[in-house]
Amino acid sequence: MARRRQKKTSTGPHRSRAGTPVENARFPKNLEQINHHAAGIDIGSREHYVAIPAGRDSVVVRSFGTFTADLHALADWLQQCGITTIAMESTGVYWIPVFELLESRGFEVKLVQPARLKNVPGRKTDVLDCQWIQQLHTYGLLEGSFRPDEEVAVLRSYLRQRDRMVQLAAEHIQHMQKALTEMNVQLHHVIDDITGTTGLRILDAILAGERNTLRLAELRHWNCKNHVETIALALEGTWREEHLFALQQALDSYRFYQQKLLEVDRRIEACLQAFEDRSEGRELPQDPRAPKKPGSKPRKQKNEPAFDCRALLHRMTGVDLTAINGIGPMIALGLISEIGTDMSKWPSENHFSSWLTLCPGNHRTGGKQHKSKTQTRTSSNRAAHLLRLAAQSLWKVDCALGAYFRRMKARRGTPKAIVATAHKLARFVYRMLKDGTAFEDRGAKWYEAQFRERQLQGLCSKAKELGFALIPVGT
Repeated sequence: MARRRQKKTSTGPHRSRAGTPVENARFPKNLEQINHHAAGIDIGSREHYVAIPAGRDSVVVRSFGTFTADLHALADWLQQCGITTIAMESTGVYWIPVFELLESRGFEVKLVQPARLKNVPGRKTDVLDCQWIQQLHTYGLLEGSFRPDEEVAVLRSYLRQRDRMVQLAAEHIQHMQKALTEMNVQLHHVIDDITGTTGLRILDAILAGERNTLRLAELRHWNCKNHVETIALALEGTWREEHLFALQQALDSYRFYQQKLLEVDRRIEACLQAFEDRSEGRELPQDPRAPKKPGSKPRKQKNEPAFDCRALLHRMTGVDLTAINGIGPMIALGLISEIGTDMSKWPSENHFSSWLTLCPGNHRTGGKQHKSKTQTRTSSNRAAHLLRLAAQSLWKVDCALGAYFRRMKARRGTPKAIVATAHKLARFVYRMLKDGTAFEDRGAKWYEAQFRERQLQGLCSKAKELGFALIPVGT
């Protein structure tokens, strides 16, 4: 039988036993209280429970609704009680309006991961949760999650909205392919992209009523690999009305999201131009992806924005992150939107790699390692995901990082090689953003020579310990 919840007022004081003064009985008496003006908030979709220190009000726990007026009442009550710092749990997206409002009112707000707020087993209620958060924050036992500066947070919101538009557009590409397959029009077997120049020309002609396969095939772009006759054979199908209707709707939806994508790109461009110029007049280095032939332009990636992303990022950061092998303009833009440009928030590159969860975890107890030494912690860090994508693209690249990836892949397998290479990329990004140094690729041959030299030194040391000496062949 489902347990019936008691009805509570949205802004009135809580009348349960939690309204009595709270004693810090769970902590030793000699533990020092650091934050004397701390509050804890348990975030919910309909109600937020707030706990304050004992003696600040007649009731130390109150519940507030989620309307904007209720949030202002929450902030007013905390100010009346002399609260200066607040800790809250990052629950879904419900914390965002509370966090932004309290931060605008001058409070120091810490967003804490739920894994750090595990309560005593068997005592799980909203009232006890907010008291537990408040007590932990009072003793300084909570560490806030990373949140970039306000300007970077705005850029991050636009980038994440852009990713959603790309995903929605991709879904409608699949709908177009399904409609074509149901008509047995095998267009995707003769052209690489049905949303390219050739594909859109043919789709528009089909929906306009053209059924002659040779005329449709003649719409191909001059650079298309397959000949007109091959494309014409793939365009023979059954032109049923219901499948054509589904194709029309999918194509219209795809173009709608492409238009929305252009609108987001304009916002991102304006946001990047609003950042302070840190290039100090230095010219942008030559694009490493640029073709060697004079007059040729670098090939743009799919869904790459129309504006010069690389130049704006160089102006914003003062360095060229795209000089790092594997990191293109879109990955560099995504990294900056997730981590910002202020590397002082991480004391060292080791802290930065640990935050990205790109280093091995440590789970040792009783003198035994209970998990693999090379197993990283589970995380949904978007910056780490971008670095893994960049590392994966280095498999066949003739560079030092590519040689490292291939060596790690032969030793440990592909998944661990991706993580290890992403770890190296993270260190390069950290050094460039913190020190303003430029990235220099010394090539795969230099890396192989260095690796051979290290192996030789190790063999010489081992032979010396055993009382032997290595003599090169032919001497």
